Amino acid sequence: MNLSTKINKQSMQSFLGSLRYSLYVITHPFDGFWDLTHEKRGSMAVANLIVFLFLMTDLWSMRFTNFMFSNVRWERVNIWSQIVGTLAPILIYCVANWCLTTLFDGKGRLKDIYIGLAYALTPYILLINPVTVISNFVTADEGAFLKYFDTLALVWCGALILVSVMQIHDYSLFKAILAIIFSVAGMMIIVFLVMLFFSLISDAVGFFISVYKEILFRIY
Repeated sequence: MNLSTKINKQSMQSFLGSLRYSLYVITHPFDGFWDLTHEKRGSMAVANLIVFLFLMTDLWSMRFTNFMFSNVRWERVNIWSQIVGTLAPILIYCVANWCLTTLFDGKGRLKDIYIGLAYALTPYILLINPVTVISNFVTADEGAFLKYFDTLALVWCGALILVSVMQIHDYSLFKAILAIIFSVAGMMIIVFLVMLFFSLISDAVGFFISVYKEILFRIY
């Protein structure tokens, strides 16, 4: 076995180990999130994969959930808008949380926040995919139970995000709750500023175009 093959094998083993560790994190969140960042048990590669699977799960659910249990009409869905609408909140949350916790003695880096959030999304992937398949084989009355799994996935992910903030930043429960609340508020501020920026850019471009057209009109 040459050196390159050995390195690739070690990298793959490390990747698979970090991926398997996501199952430990969601069942032992306090130890899991602590080791995830402080003991470097997580990786950006696995975090990116989980986020990608989260996005695919969202699209899969929208496309293949039985129409009796979904109000989404796939033919009206804009794929790119859905992708941005799924990924943008994740990135904006990470930035908002990092900005806030940096001011309030948070110990986590932006990378740690992203990895923690990604691993916290694992239950959604594990629960929603089977629910999507099962929805096509049950009646409307039996399908009422599927809502419980949807709720369980959201509550589980929410609880994991809370624990991730506690462990990554070494916060108490109360401080972690406040951090999440203010992070959501920070997300709204970031979105507002981005929209305001692009609105000003659009107005500026429109102004210069109108000036340019006026100059051409007067010259010719």
